[in-house]
Amino acid sequence: MPPETITATAKFQLALDVGDLPRASRFYRLLLNSEPVMATPTSARFETETPPLVLTLTQGAPRKPGSTLNHLGFRLPEQAALVDLQRRLEEGGIATQRQEGVECCYALQTKFWVTDPDKHLWELYIFHEDLDHSGFDDPAHVHPWKAKAEPKVWKHPLTDPIPARLDFADGSLDEVHLEGTFNARMDDAVKTKLLGEVFRVLRPGGTLAVHGMCGDRPFPGSPAFPGIAAFVKHVPTHSEMADDLHRAGFVNLTLEKFDGICLSAPGMELREIRLLGTRPEAIGLDSIHQVLYRGPFDEVTADDGVCYRRGERVAVSAAACASLRQSSVADQFVIFS
Repeated sequence: MPPETITATAKFQLALDVGDLPRASRFYRLLLNSEPVMATPTSARFETETPPLVLTLTQGAPRKPGSTLNHLGFRLPEQAALVDLQRRLEEGGIATQRQEGVECCYALQTKFWVTDPDKHLWELYIFHEDLDHSGFDDPAHVHPWKAKAEPKVWKHPLTDPIPARLDFADGSLDEVHLEGTFNARMDDAVKTKLLGEVFRVLRPGGTLAVHGMCGDRPFPGSPAFPGIAAFVKHVPTHSEMADDLHRAGFVNLTLEKFDGICLSAPGMELREIRLLGTRPEAIGLDSIHQVLYRGPFDEVTADDGVCYRRGERVAVSAAACASLRQSSVADQFVIFS
């Protein structure tokens, strides 16, 4: 290569083994908004200026459980770039999970998460400001502009028995934290009753946080982990946990934490998860409202299965309307009484 054609820009280089090269290449075309500079039947190489990256994909074995890789990511310069990237992925049929103004890694960020075909987790975000605390590890911290009375919280750890009834008045708590509770051995009737009690004692708009270990598929047999993890007697899938909260009436389900593989199990990915849900506001549950989705996507589907197409009015219940009003994307909707 002649010297004058060599770029002087330093670039980060990343090489990934992928299980399906055509699928992976399509995903990274959308993510990077770029075509590969080299493509063969067994590999592809992308080179981009923004971000300065050399990415090589090689047809090989999919990522193995136990990898030290947690996740990958880009920090984008502005909100418009983040919205444009998320729109491109969603329009390409790739689901994303957005988080607005979250505290993470000693910084305030707005971000979304997406998983490539080989289960590599990508974090795409913009930076707002530095913080003096880590965020997820300090849930009691409240920003000055969100200052409020100390929340009323009840926590249930994995090591405690599961109560038949919570000794709190209806609607008296701001938050309930189930710390490993879903990793206990309990049948569906006990779980349903517990979530019903949690729903009862939370105020409208109150938050349920479910923290623990989940798998990407049903766990075969009974877990037998070493050390403190020996308390884990059940490993639900993340979709099972979300379904349980949805059936119990919680809305605005959000994955606040979905970390890298925490324990090894043959053929499985076991991750730390923190799933949030909200008790909907109790307003006119028998009334009907109309909602119009403004964009940026052609259409979106809510947790309750309602599909909203851009520019079209949709009739919804007041409960669904309340859920939209409390969500992080409320400004993307127009609500007509």
